[in-house]
Amino acid sequence: MTAETSSSHPTAGGGGPGWQHSLSVRLFWLTMAMILLVELIVFIPSATAFRANWLEEKAQAARIASLAVEASPSRDLSMELSDSLLESAGVLALTELDDSMRIRLLPAAGPIPQPVIPIDLRQESYMSSVSATAGTFFAPQGRSLMIIDHGARQGRVIEVIVSEAPLKGALWAYGGRILLLSLLISLAAGGLVFAVLFALVVRPMRRVTRSVEQFRQDPGDWTGHLSPTTRRDEIGRAQNALADMESAVSESFRQRERLAELGEAVARINHDLRGSLAAAQLVSEGLARSEDPRVKRAAPRLERALERAITLATQTLQYGKTSAPKADLHPCALAMILDEAAEEVLAGKPGITWQNQVDARLTVQADGDHLHRIAANLIRNAAEAMGESGEIRVELEDRILRVCDTGSGLPEEIIETLFKPFGSAGKRGGTGLGLAIARDLARAMGAELRLGETGADGTAFELEFAEVPDWSGEAAAQ
Repeated sequence: MTAETSSSHPTAGGGGPGWQHSLSVRLFWLTMAMILLVELIVFIPSATAFRANWLEEKAQAARIASLAVEASPSRDLSMELSDSLLESAGVLALTELDDSMRIRLLPAAGPIPQPVIPIDLRQESYMSSVSATAGTFFAPQGRSLMIIDHGARQGRVIEVIVSEAPLKGALWAYGGRILLLSLLISLAAGGLVFAVLFALVVRPMRRVTRSVEQFRQDPGDWTGHLSPTTRRDEIGRAQNALADMESAVSESFRQRERLAELGEAVARINHDLRGSLAAAQLVSEGLARSEDPRVKRAAPRLERALERAITLATQTLQYGKTSAPKADLHPCALAMILDEAAEEVLAGKPGITWQNQVDARLTVQADGDHLHRIAANLIRNAAEAMGESGEIRVELEDRILRVCDTGSGLPEEIIETLFKPFGSAGKRGGTGLGLAIARDLARAMGAELRLGETGADGTAFELEFAEVPDWSGEAAAQ
């Protein structure tokens, strides 16, 4: 890991995230917040019911006081008795309506605070009660309430005037008790939920997180593998998948290191081998000038064997380069490049017919050298597949260039590994790298090389360009 990488990921070290970023702390606060939210939703109908009960109690006390007034002779009460009944009922005044007559049973001992808000308990709906309860919490000081309800006797109605301040104070006290109880419940429930989630979610996620961070720091030399778990939920499946991935990637890194070491050794061997083969080729050229008939017959076979060995060494080194081939895209005369590649490959093969059906005026955006090497490889493979005689035809349709031969088709066993390095090395004189290199060259130009079809009537390879060839005719000579 470089310094830049480490600084951009502060949690990659051993300290881990701060408590404010901890999943467990966030779960705890989230649990408490959700419980308080539920308590708030429950508190609204509870406070409404508390207000309704308070008002009903005042109305019931007033009804009892009205019965006491009726029990007195001529409903004539002394001032002291009237004030005592008002105080015991907790009201300011009591009036009874009977046949549209207003009878002041208990008159107010003093002036009634204004304004007076009427509340008809006989007709009050639930929603209006909820709204009135919310208004009571934030009502201004000094208001009075007129409670209208059924009287003690059938057909009678009472009007009870009370101060709103006791109701407001009782509601605030009730809300405080509910808030305290809610905090205690949320703390207890939050703690229990936190403990369960910490055991089932947070602790396993911490192990997974530490494993991922350690793996990111050094995937090639990392030993703290996650162990598989028997859990079958989402976290268990994620941990098992991550454990498998870590094992696979670690093994891949180890193989990569071994392949890198092997590649260096092969490169050194190839360098020495090419030198030895070049010397052997010089000797074979001298043998070719010998007048001995046996030497003349053996020399061509020796030259071909040396050429194949040199080609194998050269292509192995080319494919072993880590950087992808870069392409210099510009308009290229497609037909001319194909003819040049065919002339180079088919020299000395008079039995093979070449048919270029691509219009000479067409140009394509490509790298001329890459395109020449791809075409030469495809034509060479087609010629080797047909032997001493046959026909190679190239044709263009839209963006697809087809290279077709009249051979007997590709063996079934090499089709699946056709474009893999050394995948088709089983064919006669093949290195198994030509098509792999050709595909890399095609992709560097934004094109794609693939097998079109193969069978007893021949094989066709397709090269699909990124753009449709045009008729500009401005291609530079390649």
